[in-house]
Amino acid sequence: MAKAPWPRGLIVSVQAPEGSPMRHPEVIAAMAEASLNQGASGVRLESPEHIGAVRRRCPEALIVGLWKRTYPGSAVYITPTWIDIQAVWAAGADVVAIDATSRPRPCGEDLAELILRAAQELGAPLMADVDSVAHGLRAAELGCGWVGTTLFGYTDDTASCPPPAMDLLAPLRASLPNEVALICEGGIHSAAQARAALAHGADAVVVGTAITGIDLQVAAYLRALAQP
Repeated sequence: MAKAPWPRGLIVSVQAPEGSPMRHPEVIAAMAEASLNQGASGVRLESPEHIGAVRRRCPEALIVGLWKRTYPGSAVYITPTWIDIQAVWAAGADVVAIDATSRPRPCGEDLAELILRAAQELGAPLMADVDSVAHGLRAAELGCGWVGTTLFGYTDDTASCPPPAMDLLAPLRASLPNEVALICEGGIHSAAQARAALAHGADAVVVGTAITGIDLQVAAYLRALAQP
C-alpha cells in the first residue's frame, strides 16, 4: 500500500448539510483554503465533487476524502462500496476514509477484500473510521494506514457513548503499529479538547462543526437563546 502523508495536529472537516448554501463546491473550497492558509495540516471532505473542487483550488492540500452513501439493508454509509472508494480516489483524495466496523456492508461486500483491492488496484491509503479499539486494531491488521475514532457514538453498540472518544486513544496507541496514524474525530468542540486528544495519544484531531459548521452552530445558538 502507498504510504499516506503523515498527519499532525489539526485536520479540518469541511462539510455542509444537504440544502445548505454552504454546500456549494466553491464555498467548500474557499473554507478549505482558509483552513489550510491558517496552518491546518489537511482537510476532510465529503463527495467527489467537493474533493475535486478543493484539489483544483489547493493542489498541494492533504485531502482525506469520503462519500456518504446510503444503501438498503446496511447501516454503513461512509464510503461503503468499492465503486464509492474508486470515485473518491479518482476525484483526488490522498487518503480514502471508509467505515471499518464489522457491520454488514451493502451488496454483501467484505471489508478485508475492499482494503486489499484498494491497495493492489489503486495504491490508495485508507483511513478506517471505527467505533471501538477492536475494530481499529482489526482495520490496521487488514492494511489501513490511518485509524480514526469517527464512528464512536454513532453505531448501535456505542449509541449511549457521547464523543469524543478519549478513552479509545490510549489503548489504540499502545497496540497499533507505530507506522499507523491515530486520529481523534468526532465531538471535538474546543481547542482544549483537541489538546487533550493529542495528550491521550492521537497524532491528529479532526474538527468539523466547531469550525466550519455554520448551519449547526447558528441553530445551536438560537436554541440556547430561546430557552426561558
